[in-house]
Amino acid sequence: MSNTTTLPVKVLIAAAGSGSRCGGDIPKQYQVVAGKPVLRHTLEKFLSLPEIDEIRVIINPEDAEAYHAAVTGVKMAEPIHGGNSRKNSVYNGLKVFSDSQDDFKILIHDAARPFVSPQDIHAVIAALDTHGAVTLAKPVSDTLRHDDNGMVDRNGFWAVQTPQGFRFQTIWSAHQALKDRDDFTDDTALITDQGDAVHMVETSAQNFKITTQDDMAMAEVLLGSGTETFTGQGFDVHAFDDAPAGAVRLCGIDVAHDKKLKGHSDADVAMHALTDAILGAIGAGDIGQHFPPSDDQWKGKDSAYFLQEAVRMVHEKGAKIANMDVTIICEAPKIGPHKEAMRERLSDITGVAVNRINVKATTTEQLGFTGRREGIAAQAIASIRIPMHNDA
Repeated sequence: MSNTTTLPVKVLIAAAGSGSRCGGDIPKQYQVVAGKPVLRHTLEKFLSLPEIDEIRVIINPEDAEAYHAAVTGVKMAEPIHGGNSRKNSVYNGLKVFSDSQDDFKILIHDAARPFVSPQDIHAVIAALDTHGAVTLAKPVSDTLRHDDNGMVDRNGFWAVQTPQGFRFQTIWSAHQALKDRDDFTDDTALITDQGDAVHMVETSAQNFKITTQDDMAMAEVLLGSGTETFTGQGFDVHAFDDAPAGAVRLCGIDVAHDKKLKGHSDADVAMHALTDAILGAIGAGDIGQHFPPSDDQWKGKDSAYFLQEAVRMVHEKGAKIANMDVTIICEAPKIGPHKEAMRERLSDITGVAVNRINVKATTTEQLGFTGRREGIAAQAIASIRIPMHNDA
């Protein structure tokens, strides 16, 4: 083939699988690692390369909500709905481009491979100047043994990875010719079945596919090493209302008391302090800036909404809340019996594990306005891990 470095480059990210071997309530590509969904980490590797013209993600339509959450803040074309197998899903992705009359290069990559390096992506693209089908791969270095205890000569064996790259007509023709078969585990196998050669591009870095919980733990270590920890603090005060009441709301829990707190919203002083702490850690101002008490739309609003919005802002930065600590300052009501319920409620609202949330209480020894039982104060601290060089 002649030199074709000017050919457009398109990318398909295969993200329609269930990822069941990894466990968890959602597919592995949407599970959060080092503050971001795995899919987001993977996408960012390709989004950073100017020579790539278009990226499309293939998803299970049932995962649409998780997908849109993973790509929040990134301008992406609508996802492509996958099929009942990886091969069928990729076929659906290729079909989107099948009307094109122009030749181009297309890369197919697993969503669960977030460690692919820009150098390896460049190498695959460059190899398509002279080959119709290429794959990133790594020579097998481990000793191989078959189930029948027979030794296998590892020489000449490669562990095939992604991205796999093709001239579009090469892979499209193979998929069309083999559309009635579903016994292929990757796209280079279709090329080989058609009698064509696949060029191996040796990987220069670790590019493992996240498959199990052990892989997920390793990914957390590797991806989390590029984060910085920021800490924010919050403080809030609310006076008691003179009108009789049956409960006061603290950390989203209604605690029996003869007074409630005054406030434009539900006056949850502890949750307001925590919201301010989170906003402070990401440099996003304070609760009054985002939800001013002069705005009637926040009148009587459940403070869980404010906290959820602060958490959403954290996720927009690809960041992750490491821990939260809340101190409630009052003479009454007694907080101790309700601390665990408060921790669980904050966990439900924020998605942060209960063991990373602390709620405690103290008094001012009957000094000051809290000592005179005129109101309640709260302070909070939140630590957040933010990816380095993230200026979003």
